[in-house]
Amino acid sequence: MMFNLRRAAAVAVIATTGLLVWTTDAPTQEPVSDTLQQLELFGDVFERVRDDYVEEVTDQQLIEAAIQGMLSSLDPHSTYLNAKAYSDMRTGVRGKFGGLGIEVTMEGGYVKVVSPIDDTPAFRAGVQAGDLITHLDGEPVLGLTLNDAVERMRGDIGTTIVLTIFREGTEPFDISITRDEIKISSVRFEAKEDVGYIRLARFSEPTTAGLNKAVRELKEEIGDKLVGFVIDLRNNPGGLLDQAVSVSDAFLERGEIVSTRGRREETAQRFNAEPGDITGGLPVVVLINGGSASASEIVAGALQDHRRAILLGTRSFGKGSVQTIMPLGRDGAMKLTTQRYYTPSGRSIQAKGIEPDINVPQAKLEYLDGPGRSEADLRGALDTDGNGGKKKPEDNGEDGAEDAKPVDYQLIRAIDLIRGIALSRRQAN
Repeated sequence: MMFNLRRAAAVAVIATTGLLVWTTDAPTQEPVSDTLQQLELFGDVFERVRDDYVEEVTDQQLIEAAIQGMLSSLDPHSTYLNAKAYSDMRTGVRGKFGGLGIEVTMEGGYVKVVSPIDDTPAFRAGVQAGDLITHLDGEPVLGLTLNDAVERMRGDIGTTIVLTIFREGTEPFDISITRDEIKISSVRFEAKEDVGYIRLARFSEPTTAGLNKAVRELKEEIGDKLVGFVIDLRNNPGGLLDQAVSVSDAFLERGEIVSTRGRREETAQRFNAEPGDITGGLPVVVLINGGSASASEIVAGALQDHRRAILLGTRSFGKGSVQTIMPLGRDGAMKLTTQRYYTPSGRSIQAKGIEPDINVPQAKLEYLDGPGRSEADLRGALDTDGNGGKKKPEDNGEDGAEDAKPVDYQLIRAIDLIRGIALSRRQAN
């Protein structure tokens, strides 16, 4: 009798959990008898594991693991968040949290880096978008849930963890990273002579306000010489949908920004721009790469479809789904994929990504070996002033160029493109 009571209690717990999530869903469930049979099966397994497993496990552990397994079987982004994970996530959205500083997902049982976050321990250690983490401190990642892996990567500030990385084209290697408090500045900006450069690191609550401030201050600093803006979304893993919409709106005068659609037509949403372009119509180039995901792709897709900006870089990550955070009992929550999003032209970029208008892989600029040649090097060349003497060529500054700091080739191309568009507009007028 005790066995049946315990089993009934377990079934009640799972049924209640389902009601918390799906109370607004249409009643398109399995016949009641089939559902009860499946719940009875779950109850049998629950009891056997609790009573006979080689080590003692708590009811909470089993229930949470069951929920996690159910959600993670759907797609890489649906997951269960216990109270601590939910609290950490909310803190991260507000722009401050602890850890290594990487946005991750699961792929093939391994942890895949969506992107490193600017100026964090992982970024400084050389972790790159697309890296697969196979081991944590020598322990295999295979068999862990994403939450388990993330929890192991977190830790006290000042402690160290060793990540084993598999990167395409290389042998697996280890990176040692010291944990630190992660403070995200979602917007950084600087004047590149006559071009305003704005870096959006992620879409958190302060992003739109930071963008408005950046544009305002760059206009004041550069003044009448300002010819356009470069918006850098490279390695931006995304974030809040409302911030992606408002950032897109900042550059658009009218039209649809993004639409989201789920299983039922009544849940579809469309977000439209309101009049007002904070740049005053100046040219805009948006930088993207394989680490640009989710909310970044919403912005890139909207500006590309409306021909408001030229996209330069490499194909984006391809995360075209929307996750809804649904609070559950005991301060936990679940993150569930509920919709796909579509760009204004109706494109779904799920698993495809956004192709830039101009494909520019990141490259390393190097000076050619050997001295350059000019007219002055030719035998018998005339001198400059006609006084019969040959002038020594001016130093062109290339000596010792190998010691120069690495340059951002994609950014250089973007700035040149902005200047070219501005020149073309001036000549057309």
